[in-house]
Amino acid sequence: MKININHETRYSYDTPTKRSIQLLRVTPQSFNGQQILSWRLTLPRLGSELFDGFGNFCTVISLHEPHEHLLIQASGEVDIDESRNCVEDKRIPPQLFLRDTELTRCTGQIRALAEMHLADGVSRAALEKYSADILLRMPYTQGSTGVATSASDAFLLGKGVCQDHTHVFLAGVRALGIPARYVSGYLYTESEQHLASHAWAEAYLDGNWYVFDVSNQIFTPSHHVQIAIGLDYNDAAPVRGIRVGGGPERMDYHVQVLSDQQ
Repeated sequence: MKININHETRYSYDTPTKRSIQLLRVTPQSFNGQQILSWRLTLPRLGSELFDGFGNFCTVISLHEPHEHLLIQASGEVDIDESRNCVEDKRIPPQLFLRDTELTRCTGQIRALAEMHLADGVSRAALEKYSADILLRMPYTQGSTGVATSASDAFLLGKGVCQDHTHVFLAGVRALGIPARYVSGYLYTESEQHLASHAWAEAYLDGNWYVFDVSNQIFTPSHHVQIAIGLDYNDAAPVRGIRVGGGPERMDYHVQVLSDQQ
């Protein structure tokens, strides 16, 4: 299936910021089951390119003159193999993804939920039931949390968005010794509920990575375009940066993910 993506992000500042540096993870890579047919990144100026420690393709842009707006546009076409049921990725040893972070630290309640479903053994079916239980206890609720909300806080709140569902999933399975990673990217869906950049988890079983999209209860990568991986949101965030001046900022975005099958 060919997926066409158009993603525009605009930052506006109350007063001109003196300078800024932005690290972008908005460019997908080709690998088994995901082929990039075309991709274009439109920026206010040419950026430098690098790979981070997780193998994600990054673009760094530095603006040294005052500016009131920052516009980032990414678009392209990606071919996804709908028949695959897992992701083959040997870039990073899976044991690295047993580490917890401030965003994925496991609490007793999260661990108890994971143990309830995995007590009889680790399997895809058991992890799918764990995933379903997370969504049941934390209905998808836009605007209920922020990018700095931890798994423990979101679970206690009882609602969240895709990054919160992913963090809770990671916290529980890592506590039980299962390597699991945070993935950012895009999801093709006919629903208009998830229009921003999407996030999901992948757990390492039997030598491959398996998708656990808690928010949508999807467990194959048939509709997902992977952009970046990491231990949590901070490692795979589409845009991270620092700036001098500018005061409060406002972010507006528009995302369109279409399929040639529509």
